[in-house]
Parts: sequence; C-alpha cells; structure tokens
Amino acid sequence: MNDFTVVTGGAGFIGSHLVELLVARGDRVRVIERPEARVDHLPEGVEIIRADIRDRESLKHAFDGARSVYHLAANPNLWARDRREFDAVNHRGTIHVLDQARAAGAERILHASTESILTRAKQTAPIGADIHISPKDTVGPYCLSKLLAENEAIARGRAGESIVVVNPTMPVGPGDRGLSPPTRLILDFALGKLPAIMDCTLNLIDVRDIALGMIKAVEIGRPGRRYLLGGTNLTLLELLNKVAQRTGSRVPRVRVPYALALAFAYASESWADYVTGKSPQATVTGVKLTRRTMHFDATESLSVLGLAPRPIDQSLDDAIDWLRQMKIISQSIN
Repeated sequence: MNDFTVVTGGAGFIGSHLVELLVARGDRVRVIERPEARVDHLPEGVEIIRADIRDRESLKHAFDGARSVYHLAANPNLWARDRREFDAVNHRGTIHVLDQARAAGAERILHASTESILTRAKQTAPIGADIHISPKDTVGPYCLSKLLAENEAIARGRAGESIVVVNPTMPVGPGDRGLSPPTRLILDFALGKLPAIMDCTLNLIDVRDIALGMIKAVEIGRPGRRYLLGGTNLTLLELLNKVAQRTGSRVPRVRVPYALALAFAYASESWADYVTGKSPQATVTGVKLTRRTMHFDATESLSVLGLAPRPIDQSLDDAIDWLRQMKIISQSIN
C-alpha cells in the first residue's frame, strides 16, 4: 500500500518547512537526503534515507510505498568547481528521481524548479508562469541544468504522468541553516560586510508560503503545468532599507557598475577554481542575472492555488529574529 509522502532534500531550508507542514497534517513522511546532510532539526518520526540522487541505484528502494513525491533536492549554488556537477545533480538527478518514483507507483509528483530560469535578455514586462524559455536564454550552467530538469518534468506531465512543477522565487524567513542567498545577503548587511551594492530587483516570498504552495500544487495542480510561487518585488535598496530598520545597519552608498562587478566575479571564480576550491565572493551567473528583469507577477498561479503569501515585512521580522535566536547575529543589533 502506497501511503508515504517522500521529500527529496527535505532537510533544506524549504524542505524542512515542507516536512513540518506534512507531519502536522498527519502524513507519514520519508526524507531522502545526502549522506552528510544534517537532519536533527526535522520532526520526530520522520524516516530518513541517505542517498545520492546522482546514483540511480541508491534510489532503487527509496520510493517504495510512496503515494506523493516532492522533489526538492538540487545543487542550489551558482558556482561549482566542477561545472559538470550541475547537470549531474540538477538534471540527471531529477531524471533518476522521476524514474524511480514512477516505478514505485507514486500517484503525484512535484518538481521544484526556480525563478532564475524564467528570465531572458531584453525582457521588460513582469514575468508570469506562462513565459517560454529556451536553453539559449539561460545564464550559466546552474540555470541551464535547472531548465533541462524542468523541461523533463513538464514533458512527462504532458505525456500523462502526474507531475507538476513549481518555481519559487527567493525564499526568506526563519530556519535557514544553510544560509541561502537572501539570508546570506541579510546577514552580511547586518554584520557590515556589504560595502557596496548593485542596482537590481528581487522577488521575495516567505519560505513557509512556498512550502504551503507546494502542497496545494500537489493537491490541485494540473500535470505538465508550471506554477510560479512569488511574492513581493523589491529593489535591493528597498530591501536593505527594510533590514536597516530592523538592525540599525547603514545602507551602503557606493553603487558598483555592472562591468566592474562582472570583472570581479570572473576574477573571484578563477581564484576559487584554481586556488582555494571554495565558493567565490561573487559569481558570474549571479552578476549576469542582475541585468535581467527579475520582476515577477505570480497573481495567476497564486489564484489557482488559493495561496495568499504573508507580508514580506513579517517574513523579514521572523528571519532576523531567528538569526538572533541562533546567535548568528548579535542581540545588540536592533
């Protein structure tokens, strides 16, 4: 009898909130995570399977008894020393998960994609869920790998498999143990480690609303469709002003020109590639994305799913409170 809800990447920022919601409503939850991933923050009673989605055989029995599958596992970074890692994890790994979930008889499958693949050069209008993107539109190997994975999931859904796709924008809120880009930005700014900024726009949504939106997409989403889980559009300056009100940090006055930022990103990646092997200070993909329209309109998707994201000010309050509780930033920052 298939009665498990399986979540790949369930110990991550979005995944852990999703698991909490699933457990709270009474689901029997199984999490598939990397061998080295921390899982001690997950609710009691969650079954943990250690597996690598790059290895099809390691997933052979991971989906046994699965009724629903949420596929969140991915390499979310914009840089990897071995660029082939993106395709191996995000694209090929997704194929392995979809194959094994189908073989196990899962009734509903959700593939978590990303907003960063929904951009194209010279796009000016706000981006909705119905935008068409081709591989040539993508920026860098991360975005390409995520687009190929999304295309695979959508194609299978349209061919008759019960697969839906969601594209969350940038998550913000409490519980970000891995420090995703929005939380890292807030943290660096609060600690005075952001001496200059670029002109760009971000779309932010509470991580808890993303998790709820995923559940709704599995429940009522149409196979082969993309659902955009987006919230509030803010310029980087507007976001930092909101954080400054909560931390007392000073907003940088220096604006970095795009050409200078891109040159610095190339230098940072070269240093990381050939010397340190550690994440660069800036990534080429990240800088290039700042030139793309990142203004999203998720109205249609949110209406279909019946999802009303909470105000972004509440999400920022909760994110900063959590950083203080974890002593990642000082209580004295007010």
